[in-house]
Amino acid sequence: MKNTHNRRSFLKSSALAGGGMMLSFSWFSNAKAAEKIQERNAARLNLPDQWSELTGYVKITPDNVVKILCPNPEFGQNVMTSLPMIVAEELDVDWKNVVVEMGPHDNVKLGPQFTGGSNSVRMYWKPLRNAGAAARQMLIEAASQTWSVPASEITTKAGVLTHTSGKTAKYGEMASKAAAIAVPKEVKLKAPKDFSIVRNSKKNTEGLKVVTGKPLFGMDYRVDGMLIAMIQHPPAFGMKLKSFDASQSLKMPGIKDVFSFKLYDDGFEQGGFDTRTFNEMIAVVGNSTWEVMNARKKLIVQWEAAGDLKETMSGRGGKREVSVPGRLETTSRQFEMMAEYAKKPAQQLRKDGDPETAFKNAAQIIERTYNAPFLAHNCMEPMNFFAHVMEDKAVVAGPLQAPGWMEPTLAKILNLPAEKIEIQMTRMGGGFGRRAYGSYVYEAARISQKLKAPVKLIYSREDDMTYGIYRPMYTATYRAALDANKNLIGFHVIGGGIPENPVHANRFPAGAVDNYLAEGWEIPSNVTIGAFRAPRSNFNAAAEQSFLDELAEAMGKDPIQLRLDLLKKAKENPVGKNNDYDASRYIGVLELLKEKSGWGKPENAGKKRGVAAYFCHASYAGHVVDMVMRDGQPYVEQVTSTVDCGVVVNPDAARNMVQGAVVDGIGNAFYGALTHKDGAPEQSNFHNYRIIRHNEAPKKIDVHFVESDVDPTGLGEPPFPPVFGAVANALFKTTGKRYYNQPFASEQSNPKS
Repeated sequence: MKNTHNRRSFLKSSALAGGGMMLSFSWFSNAKAAEKIQERNAARLNLPDQWSELTGYVKITPDNVVKILCPNPEFGQNVMTSLPMIVAEELDVDWKNVVVEMGPHDNVKLGPQFTGGSNSVRMYWKPLRNAGAAARQMLIEAASQTWSVPASEITTKAGVLTHTSGKTAKYGEMASKAAAIAVPKEVKLKAPKDFSIVRNSKKNTEGLKVVTGKPLFGMDYRVDGMLIAMIQHPPAFGMKLKSFDASQSLKMPGIKDVFSFKLYDDGFEQGGFDTRTFNEMIAVVGNSTWEVMNARKKLIVQWEAAGDLKETMSGRGGKREVSVPGRLETTSRQFEMMAEYAKKPAQQLRKDGDPETAFKNAAQIIERTYNAPFLAHNCMEPMNFFAHVMEDKAVVAGPLQAPGWMEPTLAKILNLPAEKIEIQMTRMGGGFGRRAYGSYVYEAARISQKLKAPVKLIYSREDDMTYGIYRPMYTATYRAALDANKNLIGFHVIGGGIPENPVHANRFPAGAVDNYLAEGWEIPSNVTIGAFRAPRSNFNAAAEQSFLDELAEAMGKDPIQLRLDLLKKAKENPVGKNNDYDASRYIGVLELLKEKSGWGKPENAGKKRGVAAYFCHASYAGHVVDMVMRDGQPYVEQVTSTVDCGVVVNPDAARNMVQGAVVDGIGNAFYGALTHKDGAPEQSNFHNYRIIRHNEAPKKIDVHFVESDVDPTGLGEPPFPPVFGAVANALFKTTGKRYYNQPFASEQSNPKS
């Protein structure tokens, strides 16, 4: 790979105690794959140009300790281990001598620092390898000059330089001299077969701190003189603050102030991830959480209808005006509205061939409709954030997925230059999209600015669950046209939702059917939504994979074989030119799944099994679910999972992530639902928002990865969506009934026609 680094793209320093080397490198320099991802995100999210600069740091001390800073926020996906492993691999150091730290927020040096979209390893793979290889080559050159021998005669292993004569030196001995070496114009990267750190499991670098209760999370953050704040928001979507009486609250012990505030000033232009549910709220501030919670109960508040609103948004498609209806929504009516919209003309998203004629001439048409409710994120650590806003600067700290996206908005609402705002990132107790939306960050900053004091804002579980940023409601109708010989001649999907449609028009089975039509529609709502683990895919996969099983049954085919037959056509004779997926990789996941699960083997003939496979976030995942009846209820006893995510950096951690996705998917498929009555969420805590319990998790989740030298692709999200479809298909085999409405446990007790 050509390398365009020069001295200006490196920050070199020998200021470390005792001498040493600090290398700073642009992770995105000449990294084509990363540039493509970044360009695509920039086009979609309207990201500023300067975010293309992503910089990381390697520090080597004389005693041969290597410090690697991780730029990306950590919420359990283990980037603080996997990303440094990539650097360490090409640097050729002993992993036991590596120290990992969370890097600071720095737009210039560390770029977007966004954790989400299963992007971390995928985006940083080549830049980090380049950085490690460049540092290694500079150390070799330093040894070459010191020993007066050709660099070609020097090798490295585990942080030690060795000359063919037998002379050796640790990296730390050459670190200071290496800092003065010219940056190499070309670097040679290892062949995957030579990896010694990557592809070998490493323990979580933060694991010991987590299990021993070290203060890593936002909830742990403390400074002297810090006050605690909580907010009171309207009880229903479509309502706003009219008036309040805080006289009794102010008499409570430890209470410093109670006041209303606006999150955004009138006319504020929101960024793409500035989503907020309520603009005007009441803040209660005091010395402790308990005192503030009790004082908040004494508030006397009057609310009123918010009415229809118009807001200006930028990002995610450019500047536009968004209409927000003022109605108070009820779940039953929401489903009725979706059914009504589904009958209206929709936006055509893709069309291949002549699907109208195919359906007109069909000998048999299969049509099924699938529905799903809102879902709450329910991070185990509720939203919280610290802020200390002073006249000329601000310090904010807490759990967030996208500090760079929130900095511009903080600068606007606080009227401070961005360089005067210091953002500190803590470990996140869960995220998967929720912490990419910064309203809770801005609320903390507003409260601190008003009080001129350091403040930590804390949401209760009830605040968190009733405040919005949910997975949208969805519906989709799938239709298939068969000829007299049971051949598939047409395929049609029309999907919609509140307030977003779920359809990925260019994904499988697009490209595998000659006559194909995809359509979508949306219903505006005041219920705020946002990214939820594998956005849209988590519903789309459930509906699509359930429908494919019914289609296989109607065609008299094995479910896996039907998928393989369609994918073979997409591989050998694809329809259209915009197919998102690689049919060969898709086939590989299904064939491995068939092998590892023993699908179709006589010894498994009595098992009640469901299968599903899906592509999203550049990766492919499939599951076979084995279900039994236990105490009169269906129970997922075992799951076999296969994934193609390219090179697997840290196998144990990757396996854990797939297992977590499986458990999460089973729980949401059976129980997940956030409903509304007159605009008010009906679930407020885990007593009435059902999640999976320990004894409901499978006894075994057997995970297998396709062996591949393809650059890493996504992993946090891809295994999640197909779980829903596999569970639905296993339910049919177990109960004899098809399930079309999530959550499946509710449909069991309240079957719908």
